[in-house]
Amino acid sequence: MLRPHTLKIVEIFTSLQGEGLRQGEPTIFIRFSGCNLRCSFCDTKYAWQRGRDYSAEQVVEKIKKIRERFPVGWVCLTGGEPLLQDLRLLIRLLKKEKFKVQVETNATLYYPLAADWLSISPKPKNFFFCAAYRRLAKEVKIVVTKDLRVRVVEKLRRAFPRTTPILLQPQSNTRWSQNLAKKLVREALKAGLANVRLSVQLHKIVRLR
Repeated sequence: MLRPHTLKIVEIFTSLQGEGLRQGEPTIFIRFSGCNLRCSFCDTKYAWQRGRDYSAEQVVEKIKKIRERFPVGWVCLTGGEPLLQDLRLLIRLLKKEKFKVQVETNATLYYPLAADWLSISPKPKNFFFCAAYRRLAKEVKIVVTKDLRVRVVEKLRRAFPRTTPILLQPQSNTRWSQNLAKKLVREALKAGLANVRLSVQLHKIVRLR
């Protein structure tokens, strides 16, 4: 159920975007509490239950104060799974303050949002995603777990336009996952799959905050 009046938030912080096509760009992050999947390989398990309640107006005031010392144009809504909560008012208020908004989601939930950038990361075992993301997602991130195989990459590649990158992201930048990701990129090339890329987690390599 969407939370209509308040937003439960774990943390608000500044950093560089560590993942995906916006990697390296200075960003203010809002991490929302709660997740409907709770994957075993999740690297933000602390977001599953922690958090405190804010109104959308309180969040925006906090973000405006942060911008005074960290003058950036992007805000990223992440989790947990942010779409468990109603983000619409918050996004409208952020846009009113001339911020661009990125939402990172596991894509199992959908409702219309005025976000500038939707980054989706379908999860095993079935890699389900809501159909609307076929045309809305700017990027599709796949965490390279030990059982990931090229048939999954192929399934997701064929589900999205060729112009939407499929990013293979090694699990926590571990060596075995990096090696598997490189193997999968080679297999994707041999299978004729376009726009499949390797994408590491920059914040696991360089301390960004």
